[in-house]
Amino acid sequence: MGTLVGHVAPGFGFLLIGLWHLFNHIKLHLLNPKGYKGPSWFPGAKFRYLELVLIMAGCTASVAMELFIGPERHQPLDPDWTIPSNHLHNFEHSSISITFFLYAACAIVLDRAHVQAHYELTQLLGAVAFGQQLLLFHLHSADHMGPEGQYHLLLQILVLLSLSTTLISIGLPKSFLVNFVRSISIFFQGLWLIVMGFMLWTPSLIAKGCYMNDEDGHMVVRCSSHEALHRANSLVNIQFSWFIIAVTVFAVSLYLLLLKLYGENVEYFSLGNEDEESFDDVESQNSDKSKSFIHVGKIFSHNDLER
Repeated sequence: MGTLVGHVAPGFGFLLIGLWHLFNHIKLHLLNPKGYKGPSWFPGAKFRYLELVLIMAGCTASVAMELFIGPERHQPLDPDWTIPSNHLHNFEHSSISITFFLYAACAIVLDRAHVQAHYELTQLLGAVAFGQQLLLFHLHSADHMGPEGQYHLLLQILVLLSLSTTLISIGLPKSFLVNFVRSISIFFQGLWLIVMGFMLWTPSLIAKGCYMNDEDGHMVVRCSSHEALHRANSLVNIQFSWFIIAVTVFAVSLYLLLLKLYGENVEYFSLGNEDEESFDDVESQNSDKSKSFIHVGKIFSHNDLER
């Protein structure tokens, strides 16, 4: 994962899954706002488990790249079958991919077995995958003291958001807002991983005063002074804040676009006439009540006369 392709490829996967969930959650809520219940995953039109199979395929490719294709000997172990220090991060990244593979595989099994609590169990497995991702990124064996560490620190915020919303959705499956935020966080994870790949492994995009240094066969961004490091980290923070704005605008724009396609027509009225309309409603209700009272009174008086 410590390369441009190693960040862009999984980032593209997260981005697609997040966008797929964001689109479908909005569409499902607009078509049935009262009966909305956000699913853990969305079936494909021609193949039901397309989303889950793609996740499993991506995770398999990631593990193969980390443990067998990427290493020089096409296997990550030393001749004495121990894990060398420069391959520790390969096993960490592979553990994340294996956990997401387990989530997708178990989601298929639970769906085919028609388990009554399949939604809760699937969401719990998703939370385990995000928890594993957060744990290994936080306790990463790689030296993330420079700009790369700042990128990973902000990435952990997005993973924590995905983890928390996944857990909350177990208790609030009908909350559109929880699923909406969860989809955005997954989409943002993918986007941020892609940005990391280009910003950390493209020499022309590295911050001024910093450079790429080969350490144990891995290219790492280092800065020539404390001021250069502080400037580089501040630029990462500014970049992240700009992407927060961009992702928010994108998500709201997508919601408004789908609202025109699938939403119901909403009647608008001016605030100046609101008081008058409410006053008219009260008057009409009072008149109806008085009429009904007189009508009931007449009925009772007529019955009394018959007696």
